[in-house]
Amino acid sequence: MLGNQLPLLRAFGPVWQAAGAVMTLAGFVLILWAALWFWRKRTTIEPHHDPSALIIEGPYRLTRNPIYLGLLAILTGAVLWQGALSALPVPAAFASILHYRFILPEEAALRRAFGSEAEQYLTTTRRWL
Repeated sequence: MLGNQLPLLRAFGPVWQAAGAVMTLAGFVLILWAALWFWRKRTTIEPHHDPSALIIEGPYRLTRNPIYLGLLAILTGAVLWQGALSALPVPAAFASILHYRFILPEEAALRRAFGSEAEQYLTTTRRWL
């Protein structure tokens, strides 16, 4: 890695690297937990496909987007783990892409498919944390 050749590009020490590793692992666990609920409810996990069930159990009680949160945790964890200052803006850019490209259309699809039940869920459960 370039950070190994140019120490100034490596900004974080071992504590941050350990936090990054934990965050990365937590992201994978969160994604698997959320995916399990898609399997249990027998609904599509594919973005932009019409859902056949509104999942409000498991990690969906805590956040409306546990898979996207898990992906963001993995990416942020990797940035911390590697300690590259140049990568710090990447998680924020990724969150913005997720928000506009996936989350907003998926929330609209939930409203169309489940009406007031979806609206209640969307207003009582946080989008991220």
